[in-house]
Amino acid sequence: PVFAGMNGSAIENFSCVIYNIFLMNCTWQPGRHAPADTQYFLYWQNSRNEEEMECELYIKDDNCRNMGCVFQNVSIGTEKAYFLVNGSSKDSLIQFYDEYIDLYKIEKLMPPSNITVNCDEIKNDCIIQWHQPQVSHSNKDKCFKYEINIRYK
Repeated sequence: PVFAGMNGSAIENFSCVIYNIFLMNCTWQPGRHAPADTQYFLYWQNSRNEEEMECELYIKDDNCRNMGCVFQNVSIGTEKAYFLVNGSSKDSLIQFYDEYIDLYKIEKLMPPSNITVNCDEIKNDCIIQWHQPQVSHSNKDKCFKYEINIRYK
């Protein structure tokens, strides 16, 4: 069967976020019914043309179990990326977990840069300017919405 392995042994709460333009962090929790010695391994494929790669830098919990991965130099393509986390244990077969993710949907945008404020007391107005934040994905011309919070002192 496709889902060979003990029920409840696959990872749970898998989530990823892209930040600082090219870093990606993925985390998960061990399966509720996974044996204590279960070790998990993450593989991912950024697009169908690229080969599947294992995580190079695992985040470990206190018991030295892999519970996440940090990726560097991630670029966001137009296809969904494929993630697979499988596990191994001496005692039993572990179910795998897999998911396709649109990377642009998990990008945490940087704040705008080069913010300048010029106020004219005579006209009683201010001009606020900034540069669009750097983004990792290719839809760079998408519309950005900004919210300015002005507090008078």
